[in-house]
Amino acid sequence: MSGIRREVRGLLKLAGPVIGVQLGMMAMGTVDVMMLGRVDEVALAAGALGNSIGFGILMFPFGVLMALDPLVSQAFGARDNERIRLHFQRGLLLAVVLFVPAALLMWNTEGALRLLSQKEEVLGPASAYIRALVPGGLAFLLYVVLRQTLQAMTVVKPALLVIVLANGVNIVANYAVIFGHFGFPRLEVVGSAMATSVSRWFMFLGLIVISLPVLRPYLRRVPWAQFRPSRYRRFVALGTPVGLQISLELWAFAAVAVLMGSLGTRELAGHNIALNLAALTFMVPLGLGGAAATRVGNAIGRDDQPGARRAANVGLCLGAGVMAVFALVFLFFPYTLSRLYTDSPGAIEMAVVLLPIAAVFQVADGTQVVAAGILRGTADTRWPAVIAFIGYWALGLPFGVWLAFRIEHGPAGLWWGLTLGLSTVAVLFMLRIRRRFSAPIARLQAD
Repeated sequence: MSGIRREVRGLLKLAGPVIGVQLGMMAMGTVDVMMLGRVDEVALAAGALGNSIGFGILMFPFGVLMALDPLVSQAFGARDNERIRLHFQRGLLLAVVLFVPAALLMWNTEGALRLLSQKEEVLGPASAYIRALVPGGLAFLLYVVLRQTLQAMTVVKPALLVIVLANGVNIVANYAVIFGHFGFPRLEVVGSAMATSVSRWFMFLGLIVISLPVLRPYLRRVPWAQFRPSRYRRFVALGTPVGLQISLELWAFAAVAVLMGSLGTRELAGHNIALNLAALTFMVPLGLGGAAATRVGNAIGRDDQPGARRAANVGLCLGAGVMAVFALVFLFFPYTLSRLYTDSPGAIEMAVVLLPIAAVFQVADGTQVVAAGILRGTADTRWPAVIAFIGYWALGLPFGVWLAFRIEHGPAGLWWGLTLGLSTVAVLFMLRIRRRFSAPIARLQAD
């Protein structure tokens, strides 16, 4: 029991700032949506859709860079500073390379949105929003490399400080360019995206400055031979499935947003309010999952198999428990929560219908994201990608479409499909963890 208590304390000490960073990241999007909701319903829908698509495009490169979790955490557990330096610098270069195709996709989304039957009044502003996110895309990916490397070494406070300051920058920038204050033009939806880009550059540069004393030993020059494509084989082999897994989940939600847009602006606005609230609570188990990945990876790096199992069990219990509390809040206070976003009666009415369904999938959502972090810490990334495809695209999304359009349950049907997908993934991830920990887990060897 004393070992479990120590693990709970250790995990929470690491997870607290990580959760704070995740909540801070989410708060930026929440502030954007809330401020655009004060413009009008179309601005709210366009900004939320643009944010969903733009962020979704960045999710694959983001996921590839998450290979730093097992690579750096296991190297840190083994006290192999040379491997940490190599993985960190390779991550920085890979972030630049991955940004190029992502930027091209973000710059050309209007035709795709039109093919997906988005309402004309939303299509133009949403496309312009996504293009205005491009300048901040590179900063976001470089920030991810810094944050994941530091987190894998259990250094989490600098990222928390930076995200708090960046939220202040985002609020002021949004206020200035959405509504036209401080001498800036009134840019509304595009202004919100520009504020996001500025905030992302602040995050990246701020984290470099604040964490420089920690990072300096890992910035020493690495021979160019270490950056040959063949040297990235393991990085890409670990990261590509993570990118696919994360993208499959996020794009399932994005697909629901697109389908919701085809039902109407009111439905899309209400969906985005409910989804934003669900995403906000999701940041807590997402942070726990990141901390669990570090704790499990560190334990494997120092060849502490019981410690790795203990970290996994504690992380899963905390993730499911906290989401059960959020489920009760969604179930009993849907109207009060919806009113925080907009005064539009139609959007509020739709959000009130969807939030109780979100309450149902909260525990599954918390369990699956912590489980994904645990598997990532063990360097098990391929099966989670397969499971994500089964849960979201083979089962959840088709079931939601059937309920929404064939049975005519509309928006609620799409959300019940999401519930099935998340629940399936959670169960299969748990089975995979059980199998993974049924035998000793070897540390990643030097490449």
